[in-house]
Amino acid sequence: MMKLDGKLWKAVFMMSIINIALSVVNVMFKKMLNQGVNRMVAATYRLAAGTLFLTPFAIFLERHNRPKLTGSILCSLFLSALLGTSLVQYFFLIGLQYTSSTFALAFSNMVPSVTFALALVFRQETLNIKNNIGRAKVLGTMICICGALVLTLYKGASLTPQNAQTETETSNSPTTAVTQKWAMGSVMLIISILIWSSWFIVQAKICRKYPCQYTSTTILSFFGVIQSALLSLISERSISMWVIKEKFQVLALLYSGIVGSGLCYVGMSWCLQQRGPVFTSSFIPLIQVFAAFFSFSFLHEQIYCGR
Repeated sequence: MMKLDGKLWKAVFMMSIINIALSVVNVMFKKMLNQGVNRMVAATYRLAAGTLFLTPFAIFLERHNRPKLTGSILCSLFLSALLGTSLVQYFFLIGLQYTSSTFALAFSNMVPSVTFALALVFRQETLNIKNNIGRAKVLGTMICICGALVLTLYKGASLTPQNAQTETETSNSPTTAVTQKWAMGSVMLIISILIWSSWFIVQAKICRKYPCQYTSTTILSFFGVIQSALLSLISERSISMWVIKEKFQVLALLYSGIVGSGLCYVGMSWCLQQRGPVFTSSFIPLIQVFAAFFSFSFLHEQIYCGR
């Protein structure tokens, strides 16, 4: 029987809070995308806010126990930034823009299963189907995949009443165009899942070599700023897209940067160091539960039986 020690309860509580905070980030980003904000510009500002917020903590809290920062660790952090900040947000935000918050996060329910498979391949996780723990892992993976497929592919009756604006937008939208957008969004979301699952594996390895969560997250975010800015310039070269005027957009970017890219990534890095990639990623489905509530409450998106 597994002993529930203090660190385990701390990790469970921390990951629960982190995923609630990330669900708010996703809903805010969906609203900003609907308002016409460039997705990679928003990602760049978000990472910049996180970098500026974490820098003092990295300098003062870890100045006495910070190990030597080698070229190998810097290269690993650059790769981690590519997987965990810039590329994953690039593909995920395209999928989010073309679909809905609830649908996009339904795909993220497959992250624990993909992470588990990758962890087995890279020997960060063991599997013995002869004991109960091994069988539970296999059963949990199968349930996770089946649940994600149901939420993704099946769209049943609306569980919430539709307002007049939603009905008008739905009836005025060409069916073919909507279907094409959702198909493209689905492909982008699948790519983002593979990238994000890979990030858990890479970051877990970094946390064992360089156990300074504030410093590593600050450097990761800094690399993410550069990568996201380059992706923004490649996709669209316009000075006007960098101008943020709405008060909500500024507050959303600050929250997303400080909490989403700053504190949440520090917390996830700590959990990766303590419990490994499979445990940390297993809490990702919580994001959809809270995002569905926030999307319905603030964006007035419909909740369906299924996606």
